[in-house]
Amino acid sequence: MIDAFASAALPQSDAAATAAASARAKGAKGASREQIAQASQDFEAMFLSQMFQFMFEGLSADPEFGGGKAETMYRSLMIDEYGKQVAKTGGLGIADAVSRTLLAAQEGRAA
Repeated sequence: MIDAFASAALPQSDAAATAAASARAKGAKGASREQIAQASQDFEAMFLSQMFQFMFEGLSADPEFGGGKAETMYRSLMIDEYGKQVAKTGGLGIADAVSRTLLAAQEGRAA
């Protein structure tokens, strides 16, 4: 489920990160609940970072508070951290849904 979404809707680097998180969550013989929770939170953080990227797309760097090429270069890193923090503090609930789905798939039942 996650891999199909990632390959269709996200840039290649994000699709690879999502696939890696999904693989970590599934594991060879099954992942622990902590591993699944972490992979789900990572997925939500990545999703939120993508949404925040669109929010900040139209904003230019403010010359009064620095601005310039450095702000433009590091903005994506700041946005990634925003996504991680929002996901860590509860997020939108995507991580919960992904966790339930992964646990159900691991247990061999429908979500």
